[in-house]
Order: sequence, then structure tokens, then C-alpha cells
Amino acid sequence: MSEHNELLMIKNMYDLEHTEARELLEGLTYPWEALPHIKELIVKLGAKIDEEASGEYIKRGENVWIHKTAKVWDSAYFGEYIIIGAETEVRQCAFLRGNALVGKNCVVGNSTELKNVILFDTVQVPHYNYVGDSILGYKSHMGAGSITSNVKSDKTLVVVKGHDEYSDINIETGLKKFGAMLADHVEVGCNSVLNPGSVIGRNTNIYPLSPIRGFIPENSIVKTGNVVITKNE
Repeated sequence: MSEHNELLMIKNMYDLEHTEARELLEGLTYPWEALPHIKELIVKLGAKIDEEASGEYIKRGENVWIHKTAKVWDSAYFGEYIIIGAETEVRQCAFLRGNALVGKNCVVGNSTELKNVILFDTVQVPHYNYVGDSILGYKSHMGAGSITSNVKSDKTLVVVKGHDEYSDINIETGLKKFGAMLADHVEVGCNSVLNPGSVIGRNTNIYPLSPIRGFIPENSIVKTGNVVITKNE
């Protein structure tokens, strides 16, 4: 195993105090290992909500739970296996296809599409975003029009790779669908594309119009032309 693989581990990317997926993630090594289990996680959490019958959530369909303090526009679409946390806003024409665990104080914006995702608390995907087969960490933000591309053009399985000094990173995920893993406090600029297998470390900023591939270390700035520098350089 590469000496740098540890940088991509859950323990080095996320504060698990800020998600209802904590129990699942604590039992895994890399965040993308959670992707095949999001549906069963939501079923489990939903059963707990039903059992507690606290009145904090409104059940909308058989497998959709929305916190009473969430603000949801009538034009938003909900598929199956969805939980919306407290104080979260789901705006006009949002398209939540299914398997979406959305935390507290999040923004799911107009015409944003979610599919098989975990959004930690205080995540913002506010304008025309597609987020599929991805995990977005605490206080991460995707600028208008930025998307996750979750299937390779040749349909082969996704391999997470590093660049430059991290070129020893080469992790086979066994997954055909894998968008992006954003750690806590990641800022993605407008109209950027996060290609399959993108893993972005904590406190990283990505310039607008950036095509991102592979691993980007924490505390980085990705500038125009995919130039990666360390903050404060």
C-alpha cells in the first residue's frame, strides 16, 4: 500500500460528528466504500425515526423522511430512500432521485439533482448541480453549475490515482459509479467538473471551470490549468 493512501482514509477527511452516517463510516476505511450501502443506511435510520415517533419528521412516501424544520418547495421532486435534516432548504425544481442522506442546515438548490449521496451538515449545492455517487463533507460547497461525473466514458471500474508527488496512489475501488469524495470545508468553483474517482482533501479550494481528476491533497488551491499549490505558498 502506498504511504500516501492514508491521506484518503475517512479518519483524515471527515469530522463524523456532523453526519447521521457516522456509524456506517466508522466501520470503513475509505469513504467510497459507503456508496453501495447508502440505501440500507437510510432504511435503517428511517426505521429508527418511525420507532421513536418523536414528531420531528414528516413521512412523505414509504421511504422519505423530511424534518419539520426543513423548508421544501412544492416543485421539488423526491424519489425513494431520502432523509432531509433539520433546517435544510430544498429549493425549486430540485430533483432528489433517491438514496440521499442530507444533513442539517444544507442547501439543495434550484434544479440540483442528487442520487446516491451523503451530504454532511451545512453542505451547499445551491445552483444547477449534479451530485451522484458522492460524499460531501461538512461545510463543503459546490459553486453554480459544478457537477460530479460518476461514470467513466469507457465504463470501466474507477481507480483513484494521485499526481506528481502523490503518483504512488493507485487504488482500485471495484466501483463502476463513483463521483467525488469532498472532505470537510472544500470549495468547488463554478462550472467545474469532478471526474470519476476525484478525492479532494480538507480545506481545499478549486478555481472555476476546473476539470478535476484523482486525488487533491488537503489545504490546496487548484488554479487555472490544473496547477495545484499549497495554501500560503
